[in-house]
Amino acid sequence: MTRQQFSESEIQAAWVGEAPKHSTTITLAEYDPEWPRLYEREAARIRAALGDRVLVLEHVGSTSVPGLAAKPIVDILLEVPDSDDEDAYVPALEAAGYRLVIREPDWEKHRLFKGPDTNINLHVHSPGNGQTERYRLFRDRLRGHPEELALYLAKKRELAAQVWEYVQNYADAKNEVIDEIIERARNA
Repeated sequence: MTRQQFSESEIQAAWVGEAPKHSTTITLAEYDPEWPRLYEREAARIRAALGDRVLVLEHVGSTSVPGLAAKPIVDILLEVPDSDDEDAYVPALEAAGYRLVIREPDWEKHRLFKGPDTNINLHVHSPGNGQTERYRLFRDRLRGHPEELALYLAKKRELAAQVWEYVQNYADAKNEVIDEIIERARNA
């Protein structure tokens, strides 16, 4: 399920606390071979905190694609048995230093955490969500098809040069090209 463009009120409603305004361009960093190591460090920390409550844990997003420039934020996908059951996993993640910043129960039961000492986005979902397949198809398509990586990178650079009130607005603006690439991956 692709997200639609979020309004300011929807962005604010999803945040635990107030959504930070960005009000500038997006900074993209060239690919850093350190990103996979940072993911591995966070994955070990998450597994230690949650144990067998971890059903899926993967490095996703632009930092998981060698050669792709990205916001220097490591995206991590975590599936737990029921992401709506926050009592079952949030306290353990918070004890490990993670901070819940976004709660979207009506969109794929999504929760987002920031890391204790590494700039990450930890996306938490339940099994059967529509995002796990999308993350995998997109990541793997970019890894295996240089022309798709080039197309996406060009769109990211074009959009990053614009001023965005919220980072979510930039993310939403990429949906069209992401959907096109995922569709080609599904048809391949």
